[in-house]
Amino acid sequence: MSDDTQSVQPPRQESGRVPSRGQQRRRQRSVFQYIAILFAAAFLLLLYTFAMERRQNEILQQENQEHQQQSVSAVQTLEGLMEENAQMKEQLQQLEDQLAEAQRACASEQADKLAAQQSLQDQTRVQEAMDWFWQIDEAFVLKKYTLCRTLIGQLEASGLVGSLPENSVTENGRFSPKDRFQEIRDKVL
Repeated sequence: MSDDTQSVQPPRQESGRVPSRGQQRRRQRSVFQYIAILFAAAFLLLLYTFAMERRQNEILQQENQEHQQQSVSAVQTLEGLMEENAQMKEQLQQLEDQLAEAQRACASEQADKLAAQQSLQDQTRVQEAMDWFWQIDEAFVLKKYTLCRTLIGQLEASGLVGSLPENSVTENGRFSPKDRFQEIRDKVL
């Protein structure tokens, strides 16, 4: 017989006998039970793998949500810091403006003080110059020309000649103290 035309014969037992129908059925049942057990084990493994995958997926989703919450929290914190930074910059600008205003006020106050001191010094110099002038004028009127020359020399040496008023404070049409001093000086020297 050729391989193609061979009929399927039931397997023989070791002794060369053909197994009986009952034995074949038991064998078939054993094979089916074995296949069913293998199928059930494979199914259980698939279920277990599915459960593990699902659990892993849930863990990943949970971690992803936590990362998103952390990201949102970080963004909110960053926004808060940026807002706080903007407020601090605004406060800094306000403080710088206040400082500049205080410095201007201080400079203005110092300028006013300096002007007041200068005015006081000018008044003091005018007063000293007028004291000299009245002594010179009195010496001239009393015809004490030597004393007059001495006083004129002292007035010029003190540098107060420029402090004599150039305008007359009285409305009598007379010379100003500076003009009168010059007149006396011209006559005495």
